[in-house]
Amino acid sequence: MKNRDLSFLNDLSNDDKRLLSMFLDWTDLAEEKYITKYSAFLDERQCRLCEKVMASVKYENYLLWGGYNEAERKMLCVYPPYSDDIINSFPMRSLTFRFRREDKLDHRDFLGSLMALGITRGCVGDILVGIGSASVFVKDTVLLDVLGVTKIGRVGVKADEGFDAQNIKEPEFREITGTVASLRLDSVVSLALRMSREKASALIKSGLAEVSHEKTDQPSRMVEVGNKISVRGHGKFLLKSVDGISHKDRMHITICKYI
Repeated sequence: MKNRDLSFLNDLSNDDKRLLSMFLDWTDLAEEKYITKYSAFLDERQCRLCEKVMASVKYENYLLWGGYNEAERKMLCVYPPYSDDIINSFPMRSLTFRFRREDKLDHRDFLGSLMALGITRGCVGDILVGIGSASVFVKDTVLLDVLGVTKIGRVGVKADEGFDAQNIKEPEFREITGTVASLRLDSVVSLALRMSREKASALIKSGLAEVSHEKTDQPSRMVEVGNKISVRGHGKFLLKSVDGISHKDRMHITICKYI
Protein backbone atom coordinates (compact mmCIF):
# COMPACT_ATOMS: atom_id res chain seq x y z
CA MET A 1 0.00 0.00 0.00
CA LYS A 2 1.41 3.41 -1.01
CA ASN A 3 1.85 6.23 1.48
CA ARG A 4 -0.91 8.65 0.52
CA ASP A 5 -1.26 12.34 1.34
CA LEU A 6 -4.60 12.73 3.10
CA SER A 7 -3.71 15.93 4.93
CA PHE A 8 -6.61 17.79 3.30
CA LEU A 9 -9.02 15.72 5.43
CA ASN A 10 -9.49 16.53 9.10
CA ASP A 11 -9.75 14.25 12.12
CA LEU A 12 -8.84 11.00 10.39
CA SER A 13 -8.13 7.98 12.55
CA ASN A 14 -5.42 5.53 11.60
CA ASP A 15 -8.17 3.15 10.45
CA ASP A 16 -9.60 5.91 8.23
CA LYS A 17 -6.18 6.52 6.67
CA ARG A 18 -5.62 2.83 5.96
CA LEU A 19 -9.08 2.47 4.43
CA LEU A 20 -8.80 5.53 2.20
CA SER A 21 -5.26 4.66 1.13
CA MET A 22 -6.51 1.21 0.12
CA PHE A 23 -9.29 2.79 -1.96
CA LEU A 24 -6.71 4.93 -3.76
CA ASP A 25 -4.60 1.83 -4.40
CA TRP A 26 -7.69 0.33 -6.04
CA THR A 27 -7.86 3.21 -8.51
CA ASP A 28 -4.33 2.31 -9.64
CA LEU A 29 -5.29 -1.35 -10.03
CA ALA A 30 -8.36 -0.41 -12.06
CA GLU A 31 -6.45 1.88 -14.41
CA GLU A 32 -3.27 -0.16 -14.78
CA LYS A 33 -4.48 -3.77 -14.52
CA TYR A 34 -8.23 -3.49 -15.20
CA ILE A 35 -9.10 -5.04 -11.83
CA THR A 36 -12.45 -4.32 -10.16
CA LYS A 37 -12.55 -4.10 -6.36
CA TYR A 38 -15.41 -4.00 -3.85
CA SER A 39 -15.40 -2.84 -0.24
CA ALA A 40 -17.39 -4.06 2.71
CA PHE A 41 -20.43 -1.97 3.68
CA LEU A 42 -19.43 1.58 4.65
CA ASP A 43 -21.30 3.91 6.96
CA GLU A 44 -22.39 7.38 5.83
CA ARG A 45 -19.28 9.10 7.17
CA GLN A 46 -16.98 6.64 5.38
CA CYS A 47 -18.95 7.16 2.17
CA ARG A 48 -18.47 10.93 2.40
CA LEU A 49 -14.74 10.50 3.01
CA CYS A 50 -14.55 8.18 0.03
CA GLU A 51 -16.25 10.74 -2.21
CA LYS A 52 -13.81 13.45 -1.08
CA VAL A 53 -10.79 11.25 -1.72
CA MET A 54 -12.00 10.23 -5.17
CA ALA A 55 -12.66 13.87 -6.03
CA SER A 56 -9.15 14.80 -4.86
CA VAL A 57 -7.59 12.52 -7.48
CA LYS A 58 -10.31 13.23 -10.07
CA TYR A 59 -11.22 9.54 -10.28
CA GLU A 60 -14.74 8.95 -11.63
CA ASN A 61 -14.98 5.19 -12.20
CA TYR A 62 -16.45 4.29 -8.86
CA LEU A 63 -19.90 3.70 -7.41
CA LEU A 64 -21.30 3.63 -3.90
CA TRP A 65 -24.36 1.39 -3.76
CA GLY A 66 -26.40 -0.08 -0.93
CA GLY A 67 -29.09 -2.03 -2.75
CA TYR A 68 -31.61 0.79 -3.23
CA ASN A 69 -31.44 4.48 -4.00
CA GLU A 70 -31.75 5.93 -0.50
CA ALA A 71 -29.48 3.44 1.27
CA GLU A 72 -27.36 4.77 4.14
CA ARG A 73 -24.79 1.96 4.29
CA LYS A 74 -23.13 1.29 0.96
CA MET A 75 -20.39 -0.73 -0.66
CA LEU A 76 -17.77 0.92 -2.83
CA CYS A 77 -16.94 -0.46 -6.27
CA VAL A 78 -13.82 0.84 -8.04
CA TYR A 79 -13.86 -0.34 -11.64
CA PRO A 80 -11.87 0.03 -14.88
CA PRO A 81 -13.01 2.21 -17.78
CA TYR A 82 -15.73 0.86 -20.04
CA SER A 83 -17.17 -1.51 -17.41
CA ASP A 84 -20.85 -2.40 -17.78
CA ASP A 85 -23.74 -3.20 -15.44
CA ILE A 86 -21.84 -2.23 -12.30
CA ILE A 87 -24.88 -2.21 -10.00
CA ASN A 88 -25.69 -5.85 -10.64
CA SER A 89 -22.08 -6.88 -10.04
CA PHE A 90 -22.00 -5.90 -6.35
CA PRO A 91 -21.40 -8.86 -4.01
CA MET A 92 -24.48 -8.15 -1.92
CA ARG A 93 -27.81 -9.88 -1.49
CA SER A 94 -31.11 -8.87 0.02
CA LEU A 95 -33.44 -10.96 2.13
CA THR A 96 -36.68 -10.38 3.97
CA PHE A 97 -37.67 -11.72 7.36
CA ARG A 98 -41.38 -12.38 8.03
CA PHE A 99 -42.87 -12.48 11.50
CA ARG A 100 -46.22 -11.97 13.17
CA ARG A 101 -47.58 -8.45 12.79
CA GLU A 102 -48.24 -8.26 16.53
CA ASP A 103 -44.58 -8.94 17.35
CA LYS A 104 -42.50 -5.81 17.85
CA LEU A 105 -38.94 -5.93 16.53
CA ASP A 106 -36.58 -3.08 15.75
CA HIS A 107 -33.25 -2.45 14.03
CA ARG A 108 -31.26 -3.25 17.17
CA ASP A 109 -32.94 -6.65 17.54
CA PHE A 110 -31.95 -7.73 14.04
CA LEU A 111 -28.43 -6.33 14.18
CA GLY A 112 -27.78 -7.95 17.56
CA SER A 113 -28.93 -11.34 16.30
CA LEU A 114 -26.68 -11.12 13.24
CA MET A 115 -23.68 -10.03 15.29
CA ALA A 116 -24.31 -13.01 17.61
CA LEU A 117 -23.64 -15.25 14.59
CA GLY A 118 -20.14 -13.82 14.35
CA ILE A 119 -21.03 -11.71 11.31
CA THR A 120 -19.04 -8.47 11.22
CA ARG A 121 -20.68 -5.06 10.82
CA GLY A 122 -19.04 -4.62 7.43
CA CYS A 123 -21.04 -7.58 6.11
CA VAL A 124 -24.39 -5.98 6.97
CA GLY A 125 -25.94 -3.07 5.12
CA ASP A 126 -29.23 -1.35 5.82
CA ILE A 127 -31.84 -3.05 7.99
CA LEU A 128 -35.34 -1.82 7.17
CA VAL A 129 -37.95 -2.90 9.71
CA GLY A 130 -41.66 -2.71 8.96
CA ILE A 131 -44.80 -4.24 10.41
CA GLY A 132 -44.47 -8.00 10.19
CA SER A 133 -41.39 -7.92 7.98
CA ALA A 134 -37.85 -6.60 7.77
CA SER A 135 -35.51 -6.37 4.79
CA VAL A 136 -31.77 -6.74 5.26
CA PHE A 137 -28.85 -6.25 2.86
CA VAL A 138 -25.81 -8.44 3.45
CA LYS A 139 -22.56 -9.40 1.80
CA ASP A 140 -23.09 -12.49 -0.35
CA THR A 141 -20.57 -14.50 1.69
CA VAL A 142 -22.89 -14.51 4.73
CA LEU A 143 -26.21 -14.98 2.91
CA LEU A 144 -26.66 -18.65 3.86
CA ASP A 145 -25.88 -17.94 7.51
CA VAL A 146 -28.50 -15.20 7.63
CA LEU A 147 -31.10 -17.27 5.77
CA GLY A 148 -30.71 -19.88 8.51
CA VAL A 149 -31.87 -17.50 11.25
CA THR A 150 -35.20 -18.64 12.68
CA LYS A 151 -35.41 -16.40 15.74
CA ILE A 152 -34.75 -12.75 16.41
CA GLY A 153 -34.63 -12.51 20.17
CA ARG A 154 -37.61 -14.59 21.25
CA VAL A 155 -39.61 -13.94 18.09
CA GLY A 156 -39.89 -16.63 15.44
CA VAL A 157 -39.00 -15.46 11.92
CA LYS A 158 -38.75 -16.91 8.42
CA ALA A 159 -36.20 -15.53 5.96
CA ASP A 160 -36.39 -15.61 2.17
CA GLU A 161 -34.24 -14.01 -0.50
CA GLY A 162 -35.55 -10.77 -1.91
CA PHE A 163 -36.23 -7.19 -0.96
CA ASP A 164 -39.64 -5.92 0.20
CA ALA A 165 -39.80 -2.33 -1.06
CA GLN A 166 -42.69 -1.63 1.32
CA ASN A 167 -40.14 -1.55 4.13
CA ILE A 168 -38.61 1.64 2.71
CA LYS A 169 -40.06 4.48 4.73
CA GLU A 170 -39.70 8.15 3.98
CA PRO A 171 -38.06 9.94 6.92
CA GLU A 172 -40.52 11.87 9.06
CA PHE A 173 -39.64 15.48 9.88
CA ARG A 174 -40.86 18.42 11.87
CA GLU A 175 -39.94 21.72 10.25
CA ILE A 176 -38.30 24.49 12.28
CA THR A 177 -38.04 27.94 10.73
CA GLY A 178 -36.34 31.09 11.94
CA THR A 179 -33.50 33.48 11.34
CA VAL A 180 -29.78 33.19 12.07
CA ALA A 181 -26.92 35.65 11.81
CA SER A 182 -24.89 33.17 9.73
CA LEU A 183 -24.60 29.48 8.91
CA ARG A 184 -22.13 28.90 11.72
CA LEU A 185 -22.81 25.61 13.43
CA ASP A 186 -23.57 27.22 16.80
CA SER A 187 -26.14 29.54 15.19
CA VAL A 188 -27.93 26.71 13.40
CA VAL A 189 -27.88 24.44 16.49
CA SER A 190 -29.19 27.33 18.61
CA LEU A 191 -32.25 27.62 16.37
CA ALA A 192 -32.71 23.85 16.01
CA LEU A 193 -32.64 23.25 19.77
CA ARG A 194 -34.35 26.52 20.76
CA MET A 195 -31.55 27.48 23.11
CA SER A 196 -29.10 30.34 23.45
CA ARG A 197 -26.11 30.47 21.15
CA GLU A 198 -23.85 30.24 24.20
CA LYS A 199 -25.45 26.97 25.31
CA ALA A 200 -25.31 25.62 21.75
CA SER A 201 -21.63 26.51 21.57
CA ALA A 202 -20.96 24.70 24.86
CA LEU A 203 -22.64 21.52 23.55
CA ILE A 204 -20.51 21.62 20.41
CA LYS A 205 -17.28 22.26 22.32
CA SER A 206 -18.05 19.25 24.55
CA GLY A 207 -17.79 16.97 21.51
CA LEU A 208 -21.46 16.08 21.18
CA ALA A 209 -21.98 17.37 17.64
CA GLU A 210 -21.55 15.84 14.20
CA VAL A 211 -21.99 17.42 10.77
CA SER A 212 -22.78 14.87 8.08
CA HIS A 213 -21.32 12.15 10.32
CA GLU A 214 -18.07 14.00 10.95
CA LYS A 215 -17.41 14.86 14.60
CA THR A 216 -16.62 18.48 15.31
CA ASP A 217 -16.01 20.61 18.38
CA GLN A 218 -15.82 23.87 16.42
CA PRO A 219 -18.81 26.20 16.98
CA SER A 220 -17.55 28.39 14.12
CA ARG A 221 -17.71 25.60 11.56
CA MET A 222 -19.84 26.63 8.60
CA VAL A 223 -22.64 24.31 7.49
CA GLU A 224 -24.32 24.03 4.12
CA VAL A 225 -27.78 23.26 2.84
CA GLY A 226 -28.17 19.48 2.81
CA ASN A 227 -25.88 18.89 5.79
CA LYS A 228 -27.16 16.58 8.51
CA ILE A 229 -26.45 17.83 12.01
CA SER A 230 -26.72 15.65 15.08
CA VAL A 231 -26.23 16.56 18.73
CA ARG A 232 -25.96 13.56 20.99
CA GLY A 233 -28.92 13.44 23.35
CA HIS A 234 -30.77 16.18 21.47
CA GLY A 235 -31.65 14.70 18.08
CA LYS A 236 -30.75 14.85 14.41
CA PHE A 237 -31.51 17.67 11.98
CA LEU A 238 -31.24 18.54 8.29
CA LEU A 239 -30.51 22.05 7.07
CA LYS A 240 -33.17 22.06 4.37
CA SER A 241 -32.95 25.51 2.85
CA VAL A 242 -31.92 29.15 3.07
CA ASP A 243 -35.06 31.09 2.27
CA GLY A 244 -33.91 34.69 2.07
CA ILE A 245 -32.45 37.62 3.98
CA SER A 246 -34.37 39.70 6.51
CA HIS A 247 -34.34 43.49 6.59
CA LYS A 248 -31.81 43.17 9.45
CA ASP A 249 -29.51 41.08 7.23
CA ARG A 250 -30.30 37.84 9.05
CA MET A 251 -30.81 34.61 7.11
CA HIS A 252 -34.20 32.92 7.01
CA ILE A 253 -33.59 29.14 7.14
CA THR A 254 -35.64 25.95 7.36
CA ILE A 255 -34.41 23.04 9.47
CA CYS A 256 -36.00 19.59 9.46
CA LYS A 257 -35.89 17.64 12.72
CA TYR A 258 -36.00 13.85 12.34
CA ILE A 259 -38.82 12.33 14.41
